[in-house]
Amino acid sequence: MLRIICVVFFRLRVFGVENVPKRGPFILACNHQSYLDPILCGVRLKRRLWFLARESLFGNWFFRRLICSLGALPLKPGRADVHAFRTVLALLKEGKGICLFPEGTRTSDGRIAMLKPGLGLLCRRGNAVIVPAVIDGAFECWPRDKKMFSFGPIRVAYGEPIRAEQALEVGDEEFAELLTETLRRMQNELRSKAGKEPFSY
Repeated sequence: MLRIICVVFFRLRVFGVENVPKRGPFILACNHQSYLDPILCGVRLKRRLWFLARESLFGNWFFRRLICSLGALPLKPGRADVHAFRTVLALLKEGKGICLFPEGTRTSDGRIAMLKPGLGLLCRRGNAVIVPAVIDGAFECWPRDKKMFSFGPIRVAYGEPIRAEQALEVGDEEFAELLTETLRRMQNELRSKAGKEPFSY
């Protein structure tokens, strides 16, 4: 049902699905444009994704049941959440797919902020590949200063996987910088395909 809604109302186009592993643990590292992002990241994939969402979103019982049905896990914001880290690590060791938004919050202007370090550590500990993913168009449909979304075209792209061995070659800070550059490049490629002006970083 969500797939039909995304195609009809958001004219969703997806590129690079073949880059998402068919089996084994992986981390989908995606930019964060709107509340729609968890749905957009996984709606065209055949594998289920698990997500981290800030703890305050679990306060309302209806919304809690909704996001839990989509695979959301609570995260305490603003500090290192050891329990959430261990939960994610356990899922990776079970061969699951995790979707993370390493910017830490939704964008305020559509651009991709510098990613927070830590993905490299998860990648190494969970022996997981990292799949860079980019969403473009969701910010225009639901910017963070609006209470309700509007309809418009959205594109999603999955990049080539980064192996755990590659994350071992550099430190966490440098890895976050390299991944940030990758996501920004992918975003501008998506924008060019759609006839939109690329962002200047």
